[in-house]
Amino acid sequence: MNYEQHFRDALSQLRGEGNYRIFAELERRAGQFPAAGRHGPDGVEDITVWCSNDYLGMGQNPDVIAEMQSAAATHGAGAGGTRNISGTNKLHVELERELAALHDKEAALIFTSGYVANLATLSTLGARLPGCLIYSDALNHNSMIEGIKQSRALKRIWKHNDPEDLDRLLSQDDPAAPKVVAMESVYSMDGDIAPLDEILAVCEKHNALSFLDEVHAVGMYGDTGGGISERDGVSDRIDIIQGTMAKAFGVIGGYIAGSAAMVDFVRSFGNAFIFTTALPPGVAAAARKSIEIVRRSPEMRDQHQDRANRLKTRLAEVGLPVMPSECHIVPVLVGDPVKCRAVTDMLMADYGIYVQPINYPTVPKGTERLRLTPSPFHDDAAIERLIDCLLQIWDRLELRLAA
Repeated sequence: MNYEQHFRDALSQLRGEGNYRIFAELERRAGQFPAAGRHGPDGVEDITVWCSNDYLGMGQNPDVIAEMQSAAATHGAGAGGTRNISGTNKLHVELERELAALHDKEAALIFTSGYVANLATLSTLGARLPGCLIYSDALNHNSMIEGIKQSRALKRIWKHNDPEDLDRLLSQDDPAAPKVVAMESVYSMDGDIAPLDEILAVCEKHNALSFLDEVHAVGMYGDTGGGISERDGVSDRIDIIQGTMAKAFGVIGGYIAGSAAMVDFVRSFGNAFIFTTALPPGVAAAARKSIEIVRRSPEMRDQHQDRANRLKTRLAEVGLPVMPSECHIVPVLVGDPVKCRAVTDMLMADYGIYVQPINYPTVPKGTERLRLTPSPFHDDAAIERLIDCLLQIWDRLELRLAA
């Protein structure tokens, strides 16, 4: 086999489909979010970022930056090993206590990313609970799907956000078999929210462990930022809450929170945790500081929701095809991968606005879209400028406005 030719052919096909991904070389500027620099062929250009997952701008917060700098100066740049081999720092332990308190759980365990947290936990539960069955929402994230695959447990896929279908599937299996129900609270591409109370009632009926991915909700919902589960008053009914420090908290890393025995079980048997070097101490310190700030700042969440609602309202008013969204994520339908890439290319080249196109396989073919993520720092002027630029591009590309 000609390996190099195979690689080139596969990439050529991806380009032809309009699904080849191009990374923008950005320069985040501390204290200036959402302003940034883009390194291009003509040097550095000023741009405005409209697709960051740093939802609250906490990655730019001066107190969070100072905490990271201080911890790095005190403890060094790296952790020194896995958590088992010299890598457990007191800052890791303090962060886990903060995360457990955030969700009012007995314990928490941190990972290098939310992806790894999902993969490690679901693969460990599925493999280590004898005869386990895992019930996965049809739109669950790739990290959850991969964790379930690696567990080699029997998998059932239930219709998206459909408690009745979940109940039907659970009713068909052995009542005595261990069961895990895996879902997300906020689905990040469509912006819809799971009906947690109804889903948890089904889990309780069938004695199934509930596993909730809150990565796109922690920090942004609930009185203290505990996520949709806190907002809806059901966090005490959820067995395992999984989250991230990389989005609303603006740093990096993932975690799970739950009972002390469950957390210790994953810590002791989860290969993806056991064999991975620990987070740098500076990262752990910055994440803990960010969580502290966000927990006591409900006005930040209010402002964030105000900006998201303002953007959705204005898009609808001018006829741009904003898709239904129950949360802070604002998807705008294009419906064609080539044109979706063209829209974002024109936004960057002609207007200095950065939005990444969302194409297959992240979303189904025919639903290609822009995924806009307004923050508390996108003011009315920024929203109006974005809309004006989109309208010009829609006209130039002869895209259809909403009826």
